[in-house]
Formats: sequence, C-alpha cells, structure tokens
Amino acid sequence: MHPPPEQRRSERNRRRIGSRIGLAALLWLMRASVRLPHRMRIAWGAGIGSLLHRWATKRRKVVRRNLALCFPEFKPGMRDRLARDHFRALGMSLMETSLAWWGDDPKIFRRARIIGAEHLADALSHGEGVLLFGGHFTAFEIGGRILARRFSVAASYRPHDDPRWDAVIRKGRQRYLETLIEHKNMRGMIRYLRGGGILWYAPDQNFGGPRRVFARFFAQRAATTTATSWLIRSSGARVVPYLCRRREDDSGWDVILSPALDGFPSGDDLADTERLNTILEGHIEQNIEQYLWIHRRFKDRPPGESDVYGPDMLRDSK
Repeated sequence: MHPPPEQRRSERNRRRIGSRIGLAALLWLMRASVRLPHRMRIAWGAGIGSLLHRWATKRRKVVRRNLALCFPEFKPGMRDRLARDHFRALGMSLMETSLAWWGDDPKIFRRARIIGAEHLADALSHGEGVLLFGGHFTAFEIGGRILARRFSVAASYRPHDDPRWDAVIRKGRQRYLETLIEHKNMRGMIRYLRGGGILWYAPDQNFGGPRRVFARFFAQRAATTTATSWLIRSSGARVVPYLCRRREDDSGWDVILSPALDGFPSGDDLADTERLNTILEGHIEQNIEQYLWIHRRFKDRPPGESDVYGPDMLRDSK
C-alpha cells in the first residue's frame, strides 16, 4: 500500500529541509577552506575523500568496476589503490573548486603554470574559434580559473539536477568564465565558436542522445557523442587538446595545451571519435587517479553485450 498523501508530503518536506541544510554546510566548508594554507587545504580535501571512499559504497563499486574494465591488466590490489587515490583526488577537487570560485589570485597563480599557451595563441591567430577538447578530470574547475587569467574562455556544461546547487555552480563559474553554454545548446556553441571564441568542451560522458557511436575507449567500446565533429564542421573552429592536472607532489597545477589537430574532422565520425578517445587515454594514463571514474561511463552497451554494472551500482546515476 502507498503511504497517505500527508505522509508523502511530510517525507518530501524532510528531504527538502535536509537538502538545504546539506548544501549550506557544504558551502560553509568550501568557503572556510579558502582561508587555509595550501598544504592544509589539500590535506583536508584528501581526508574528506578518504571518508567518501569508506562511506560511499555504491560509488566505490562503480569506480572499481570502471578501473577493472579499462585496466584489466592491472592486479586487483593496484586497482584498489587507484580507487582510494581517486577518492582522495575527489576530496581535493572540492577544495580546488572552492579556490576557483572564491580564492584570491596570489593563492592560485603562484602555484599554477600554463604549458603550451603558444599552441592556443597560434590556433586563434587564424581568425577562427577554438574548441578546447578535454575530459572530466578532478582539477578541471581550477584549470578553468587558471586558463581564464590569460584567455577569455567559455565552457559547455550540463545543468545540475538540484536547481539550488546549479545556481551556486553557475555563479561560481561566471566569476572567471566569459559565459556558460548548456551542453544541449549546440546552436549557441556554434555561434560562439564562429565569433572567434574559445570553448571548453568535454564529450567524454555518456548522456545518451542521437549523435553517438560505440567507439573504442581503453579495453571497451563506449557510447560516445559525435557532436565534436559536427561542431567543428558547422563552425570552422580548430580543436586544441587541453588538460589540467594536479602535480604529483600536490604543490600546484599544470594546464597543458597541445597543437591544434590537423585534418579534423575527417568525415568519418567513428574514426574522429576514436582519435579523440586516444588523446584522452593518453591524458588519463599519466593521471589515472585524477580522472572522474565515479561516472558510469559504460552504462549503455553495444548491441549484444550485457550490462557491466550491477543493480547496486547507482542505476539512477548520470
């Protein structure tokens, strides 16, 4: 039997109140972390990540499953260590996001460097827009703040399911980005690129949609959007690979830009998508624990292949 309407309303109200309290507590924690010394801030984030690794059972299973699918050659002990390191990186990412949204310039830029800025400048010199091709790494938020100090940058983004948290994210990013464009607003992206803008775009998550192929990604075939090729064909922009990574000693961040891709798009969407996936693989292999493994990247399977996630692995996650 379904509970009576009064009980359902009461439960919804409790969840709503709990969500507001949780958001307020998280924002307080994030803002407080900005005032900490760098090493203490990183240690605080790593500690939060370690707690998440212990408590977030379902997400931990997703991370371990993704690592097993992508790196079957690794021994289980090594994958377990990478999973622990990944959660630590997630906690650090929360602190870095705080710094990106509310931190003072000296706290950020004395620990940051841009490697390969000449490649982006060269791509812009042709009078065309530039699509920064990247992936979802844990340092991507602070990377945007670093890059935006030297270049005017926009970003494609997916609105958060919680409108209150979405408003916080938008406000934080608008402090340093020129604009935000929703990931489904393809016409808006094309207009921005045709106007000579720089757009950060990360097509490495599985959000469905009609423009996708099952492209090789590590040891799997992953449902991957072909929108990158379509955007470039429609806008005439150039593609510059982009990565922001936290240094191995946690002392700061490197934003790395590579030369613009030649011959892209090729006219073969599958070949183009696998070319981009190969670039992304290279970035991941250098920084495995910093890639966003909590996303169920392989939730859609090629025809004839079975589900790789169990019913206890966030069936409703994005």
